[in-house]
Amino acid sequence: MRPSLPIPDHNRLRHSTTALAHSLSPAAWREALEFRSADATVAPALRVGSAVLVALVGGGLLHLPHLAGFAALGALASAFGRYEPYPRLAGKMAMVGLGVVGYVALGAGVGAATVPMGMQIAALSVAAGFAFWVLGAFRLSGPGPVILVFAAAGAAGFARTATDVRDAVVAASVGVVVGWVISMVPALYHPHGPARIAVARALAAVSAIERDGHRAVPGARAAISRAHDVVALGSRRADAHTHELLALLAAAGTVVDEAESDVVPDRVAEFARFEVELRKVRRDIAIPRVDGTGAPVLARPVGFVREGVPRLRDRAILVGAARVLLASLLAGWFAAAAGLHHPLWATMGAMAALQGVNYRQTVQRAIQRLLGNVAGAVLAAALIALSLDYWPYALAIVVLQVVAELYVMKNYAATSVAVTAMALLLTGLGENLGPEIAMSRIADTLVGVVVGVLVAAVTIDRADRHHLRPAR
Repeated sequence: MRPSLPIPDHNRLRHSTTALAHSLSPAAWREALEFRSADATVAPALRVGSAVLVALVGGGLLHLPHLAGFAALGALASAFGRYEPYPRLAGKMAMVGLGVVGYVALGAGVGAATVPMGMQIAALSVAAGFAFWVLGAFRLSGPGPVILVFAAAGAAGFARTATDVRDAVVAASVGVVVGWVISMVPALYHPHGPARIAVARALAAVSAIERDGHRAVPGARAAISRAHDVVALGSRRADAHTHELLALLAAAGTVVDEAESDVVPDRVAEFARFEVELRKVRRDIAIPRVDGTGAPVLARPVGFVREGVPRLRDRAILVGAARVLLASLLAGWFAAAAGLHHPLWATMGAMAALQGVNYRQTVQRAIQRLLGNVAGAVLAAALIALSLDYWPYALAIVVLQVVAELYVMKNYAATSVAVTAMALLLTGLGENLGPEIAMSRIADTLVGVVVGVLVAAVTIDRADRHHLRPAR
């Protein structure tokens, strides 16, 4: 009896084909260009910019421009956990900082060992998958694992000796410390800052019920729950202001519970006023004063490490890490085979494209990444063509980083413009790079995003039908 041949899964093939077609649809490209109304605050962006500035100024004053870029990469650990309460932020930034230093050491070691490019791509692809896995499990929100892989790729291109490895690791470590300190300084004079922002966002979400009706209720409840956690995590002791914030959240919860009553419009006006007050930096603000004597204090949520360990076995995160590894590997090897000069950039492009939580967002991010890289590369080429000294480049890098932080919640394409230009300028610190490096960046990124989308389409989950929804 002849063995039967496996029957092709036509449903999966059809689903993958439909998904791939979505990536070329006008709707997908329109979505990629939309600017969202995001609640981005200036303070975190300025903190990240300040950390990068200190790192670059230190490198310049010490006449070590070739190491200043690694210090700046270490300082970018401050871009993670933007709105976390300070006790949790301290731990998350330390974990990310260790990751940056570790990836610099990995990349520098690979470079100093003169490992062939094919093996470099394999090593960084595995590292990319690992970074996606860990950052996803522990919910280390921010620029994402691409920062770690960029640090490794930059170190691989820099290091040629054991001394280079040591210098790059030390520079990155100093940058991490600088970023950690600058991010934690506000805890000394404005310890309730993250909690106040979280409560302000909860009040804004409740106010949206008046405009959007019942559709806004789930979002309001989620924002209130998130604010409760932030207040609890940020308050080691139950001071008066903590009780005032809890009272506001209790009032917000009452409004949500009574969303169909006439009380909503009156409280919405109040909440709008309180929201403005909560966003102020000064301590003395006009919100209801509450006597905290005998008031209950929220139990502190479980630490992020204990929460994250079980998620290391989460199937969705593991599948995502496998996709990142596969796409990074294929993109890098294809770019190398095509004779492109920086195939590790293709690896990063594929990884960055696969950060979406579903296929629709993956396509959106890939398009934004591609468009942003083209514009950012052109901007970087124009700046490099000016043949400026170190200090103007350093200032441009800081400005671009702040712009990236301000627009990250609004549109990733705009953020990618700033990030790409900044990355190319960082690469050029202490080196004589010409404007032609911009074309190499565009070509490698194109390979990366195309491979990333192809891998996402081929491996798409059958339950993932977000891309089939009609565009707004």
